[in-house]
Amino acid sequence: MPALSSGMESGKIISWLKRQGDMVQRGDAIAEIETDKATVEMEATVTGLLIEILRQPGEEIEVGVAIAFIEAST
Repeated sequence: MPALSSGMESGKIISWLKRQGDMVQRGDAIAEIETDKATVEMEATVTGLLIEILRQPGEEIEVGVAIAFIEAST
């Protein structure tokens, strides 16, 4: 879970906007995350294949915990 606002310690996944197996481009919105201040879209930081989603909607996750894996394309 990336820090999506200053002081963010955890966030809740509202929904996944991409599915496991989807190709994503850097900057694509891949999930909606509820922070302590707002609901924001989380963007992919790399271009590649979304190979695994580790956390499901409704889960509260601490910043720094992996929520998905993207296999970067070269």
